[in-house]
Amino acid sequence: MTTTAVTHIASLVTNDPSLGNGTPLGLIQDAAVVIDGDRIVWTGESSKAPATDNVLDAAGRAVIPGFVDSHSHLVFAGDRTQEFNARMSGQPYRAGGIRTTVAATRAASDEELSANVARYLAEALSQGTTTFETKSGYGLTVEDEARALRIASRHTDEVTYLGAHIVSPDYADDPAGYVDLVTGPMLEACAPHARWIDVFCEQGAFDGDQARAILTAGRAKGLHPRIHANQLTYGPGVQLAVELDAASADHCTHLTDADVDALGQGNTVATLLPGAEFSTRATWPDARRLLDAGATVALSTDCNPGSSFTSSVPFCIALAVRDMGMTPDEAIWSATAGGAAALRRTDIGRITPGARADLVLLDAPSHVHLAYRPGVPLVSAVWRSGQRVA
Repeated sequence: MTTTAVTHIASLVTNDPSLGNGTPLGLIQDAAVVIDGDRIVWTGESSKAPATDNVLDAAGRAVIPGFVDSHSHLVFAGDRTQEFNARMSGQPYRAGGIRTTVAATRAASDEELSANVARYLAEALSQGTTTFETKSGYGLTVEDEARALRIASRHTDEVTYLGAHIVSPDYADDPAGYVDLVTGPMLEACAPHARWIDVFCEQGAFDGDQARAILTAGRAKGLHPRIHANQLTYGPGVQLAVELDAASADHCTHLTDADVDALGQGNTVATLLPGAEFSTRATWPDARRLLDAGATVALSTDCNPGSSFTSSVPFCIALAVRDMGMTPDEAIWSATAGGAAALRRTDIGRITPGARADLVLLDAPSHVHLAYRPGVPLVSAVWRSGQRVA
């Protein structure tokens, strides 16, 4: 293996509070990072960097950890332009629009679906995302859900079984029968290809009892729970997530004080998805309320063709700072270390010795520019597992 040093970094976000300025970001000024193979082996002041085989001069630009996008829906076909246009013309967002994507996805070939995943991943990588989770949920038959997970697993280890996205149109008159399918034959076919199980606990999708049955069945098969919770209305999703020790409760838009307290005291990460609120003109999640209660917060894109068709974590950071009460420091932490926490990973989302060498070089002197200059392509270079990939 060869070693590489990135030197003369104006501001290095390590996400290690024992380093640098002692804040959660562990900022080091005029810093350097040394990569050996696929790992970080040294961080510190640039003047103290050890000798390496290769040196890259950051020339006074900032370096941050690669973004960890812990919530996306990339195995799909088609788009929902007409639905988006209708929403922007005044129609409300409802869960049922998913059926449009289900029909297109079922009709697509494996090759078409895999090419779509690769396309959106390339978009995300060019904007600094080095780890992503993605879900099934647009097949809603045993065969289509299993093939979605097989396709997803070619591109990432963070794969989620979401047969419980909505009740399949094939079971419109028999929701209980569909829950039996999701927790029975579909789970049997899908569990070997996934790490996680998810459910959309919402009016128009699955209620609390159904969600509990689905997540409990998945856990019995070795899948760890996560949950779409409290996006469109107040509901039982957050409390259920904490009860079942779900890795994350995602959306968290409509929260009671009890919900906030539960997230503040439990291990479940509150994953906020501002792209969805932007694309549906919905109420913004109150990140400040969650952070002040001690909850761990992640920021992710929710990239999907219906309610959040963006692969850009920098865009979501800007929204979170502008409209959700987060500081730039909190937003960058949530999009990196927070996403890693939502995937229960300790090897990503930080730049410290032993971590995977996932780095993003910004064409700016500080991470604050991600919110300060919204919409500007600031990502200059990306390393994933020690390899420069963008």
